[in-house]
Amino acid sequence: MLALFDLDGTLVDRQTALIDTVTALCRAHAFGQGVERWLLAELADRAYPSNFTRLHTTFDLDEDPKRLWQEYVARMAAAVAIRPEVLEELARLRAAAWTIGIVTNGASDIQRAKLTATGLIDLVDGVAVSGDLEIRKPDPRLFELAAVRCGSTLAQGGWMIGDNPAGDIGGGHQAGLHTIWLRGRPWPDGLAPAHHTVDDVTEAIAILLNETPE
Repeated sequence: MLALFDLDGTLVDRQTALIDTVTALCRAHAFGQGVERWLLAELADRAYPSNFTRLHTTFDLDEDPKRLWQEYVARMAAAVAIRPEVLEELARLRAAAWTIGIVTNGASDIQRAKLTATGLIDLVDGVAVSGDLEIRKPDPRLFELAAVRCGSTLAQGGWMIGDNPAGDIGGGHQAGLHTIWLRGRPWPDGLAPAHHTVDDVTEAIAILLNETPE
C-alpha cells in the first residue's frame, strides 16, 4: 500500500531550522535586524530563489542573490533535523511492505537537499516536489506524480499524511486517498475532516502499521 508524506512540519522541523538558518546567514553577511525580520516573514511558509531576488532589490544589497540562495539552501539542509524515532518508524513501515513517498511544496533543490541531509532519501521510494512541475498541493497532479515515482498509481489507493489542512488533507481527499492530519494549524471552515487526527507523525505511522497492505 502507498503512504505519501508531507515533508516540512510533518517529517522534519522546518521552523526551528528556518530561524537558525536566517540568523546564521544574516550574521555571516553582517545584515541588520531589518533584513533578518524581512527574511523570516518572507520565508515563513516556503522559500524560493525569487525571495532572494526581492531581498537584493528591497535592501539594495551587494551580494549576488543566486549565491545567497545557494548559501541558504546549504545552511538550511545542515540545520533541518529529523528525530531518530521518525526514521526508525519509517524503516518499520517500509519493512512491513509499504511503499513510501514524499509529496511536498517548495523549490526542488532545497527540498531534495533536506531529504539527503536527513537520510530520508534512503527510506522513500519516490519524491514529488512542486518545483518539479510548477504545480502545488492541493493539486491532485502532484499526488499522482508522487505515486508514479513510487511505482504506483492513485487508482490503487493509499494514504496522505501531513500538517496542512488544505494542501495535505484537502489535496489528499481530491486525490482519492485516506488522510491523517497532524493537528496544529487552524482548520478551515467547510473542509472535510481527515480520516484520523494525531499529534505526531509517529502516531500516524502506528495507524498505518495496523493496516494491511494490499
